Amino acid sequence: MDKEPHISRRFEDELHEVHALVLAMGGVVEEQITNAVRALQESDAELAREVVGRDHEVNGYEVRIEEECINILARRQPAASDLRLVMTLIKTIADLERMGDKASKIADMALAMGHGARNANPAFLRDVSVMADYALNMLRRAMDALARADAEEAIAVAKGDEVLNQEYRSALRRLITYMMEDPRTITPAIDALFIAKAIERIGDHARNICEYVIYLAKGKNVRHLPLDEVEQSIQRK
Repeated sequence: MDKEPHISRRFEDELHEVHALVLAMGGVVEEQITNAVRALQESDAELAREVVGRDHEVNGYEVRIEEECINILARRQPAASDLRLVMTLIKTIADLERMGDKASKIADMALAMGHGARNANPAFLRDVSVMADYALNMLRRAMDALARADAEEAIAVAKGDEVLNQEYRSALRRLITYMMEDPRTITPAIDALFIAKAIERIGDHARNICEYVIYLAKGKNVRHLPLDEVEQSIQRK
């Protein structure tokens, strides 16, 4: 008589545990990005090397969570909202792992730019700092939306990706101007451009997570759909 409720409770515990692991992974990735940008701003080689060295930790989370999700799919054969949750978590960790790679890349660039001639003009990094703050805010809000399965918040965060894209385009124009005015700035300006692009991609991954949250909460695949259309569709329900 008690067997089915017991199995159901254990299944819920498993889902909760893997959900918590994904949120913990998000916290590590956020810390990695924060430290990478700080290492860049402060020319802190030790901190940059620490970020690079911790990349395996992010990868370890991805492998562990993926295995847990596969086990749940094989043993529990979830349906409906439970299946959506598992699929959402699998997709989310892939984006988080890529964000971790971007943090490691920024840290590598910080190490390279700390050597003499490649040391960047602070003006080059001004755009990078603004973009990083915005991208980190997107990541935090996306993970919060995931924790609460909040589709409305996910849409609001996803809309912010266009703001970040605009910041990137503005940074690109300014850096090109620097290079045209003084060829000696070409190498450090290109370095800054690569970093800005890495941060812009972090915003793209945060938007992806928001799309998964909408799928989780509403059962609607919104990839490739205009966000205004998605928002109107959700509000009608």
